[in-house]
Amino acid sequence: MAGDSDFSEYVAARWPGLVRSAVLLGCAHAEAEDLVQTALERCLLKWGKVQAAEDRDAYVHRVLINTFISARRRRWTGEKPAAVIPDRAGPDQTASVDDTDAMMRALDRLSSDQRAAVVLRYYAHLSEQQIASILGVAAGTVKSRLSRAVKALAQDPDLAELRGTQ
Repeated sequence: MAGDSDFSEYVAARWPGLVRSAVLLGCAHAEAEDLVQTALERCLLKWGKVQAAEDRDAYVHRVLINTFISARRRRWTGEKPAAVIPDRAGPDQTASVDDTDAMMRALDRLSSDQRAAVVLRYYAHLSEQQIASILGVAAGTVKSRLSRAVKALAQDPDLAELRGTQ
């Protein structure tokens, strides 16, 4: 029972960040929630192992990345039907949508290894050592991937428009 409450507390505290990590990996919001739920189900089954891990967040992010990669291998990502099409009147959020679209297109141009490293470092705020552990590579490889990714993002034409430079 104590493990159940510990798991529930962990999920309550980490859910928004895990969902956002999944979105930044390339999932739509609803797909990200499903992905996180699947990853957390896997963690619940092995919660004792997760609790014993040196770094729970790194362990759970590793499960999330593996679940994401596994889902992309077998899932068709074409058109997705929606039961209800939202029709909201309100302030114009075109600029925000455009900025998000530009960032997502820039992230899409990165390799999956670079994208995972960027999401884990700059969104999940994990250390290079934690990322190395999650991805199963050396810390130097993480540094190299991050360096190349940041350089690619700095030269990305869509992000140049956001910065107001060409």
